[in-house]
Amino acid sequence: MSGQSLEAELERARDLDVSELADAIETIGFECTRCGACCKGHAGDEHTATVFPEEVRNLQRATAESPEFEHEYDWRDVARPMPYGLHEGADGPEGETLEWALQTDACGDCTFYTEDEGTGACTVHDARPLVCRTYPFSVDLATASQPMGEAVDREGPVRAHECEGLGRDISREDAEDLARALKERAVRDVEEAIALRENYEPAGVEGVVVHDSEGAKRPDGTPLSGDDP
Repeated sequence: MSGQSLEAELERARDLDVSELADAIETIGFECTRCGACCKGHAGDEHTATVFPEEVRNLQRATAESPEFEHEYDWRDVARPMPYGLHEGADGPEGETLEWALQTDACGDCTFYTEDEGTGACTVHDARPLVCRTYPFSVDLATASQPMGEAVDREGPVRAHECEGLGRDISREDAEDLARALKERAVRDVEEAIALRENYEPAGVEGVVVHDSEGAKRPDGTPLSGDDP
């Protein structure tokens, strides 16, 4: 994507009308059934949800403040390098990738997901990232990007992705709350992409390097230094 199209996409995101987004969400309909499908890995693939650097730090603070957690999570407890672009080397994963994914447990589910008799819950619900707050919706900004896969329904600029909660009644208040989060996410997505583009430089070092909006980092979230091998 060219620099010009990213800037144009950011303007479109900032110009989104929350009321129109809420209208579209109401028309499609949605109610979370707490099935947990959006928090779990599927068919042997790990759950993969993009989380931005500041959201990682927000989640770390949430674990420090909540009595549900015995200690504050470190960066690796919250996030892992996005797997795309990495390969298995002699001593483990190697390569360079873009952005972070929420950490997963041994089953490939989000590390913050819990389930009780088939009913799912998020242990950091109030601090969950924007991609989680807005699922199963995304905004079409007239670009080729499909960050959540193909849409199963759409209304105006709003796309709906596979979820058993679609088509259910939603209150206007809830639709507007979701619409505000959807606009915020649309803006943040593009702002992060622009910052990543401006900070990106191939690292050419051993091990795993993650490029995000703040620059190049190691898997533990520490900035890559000029002394790295």
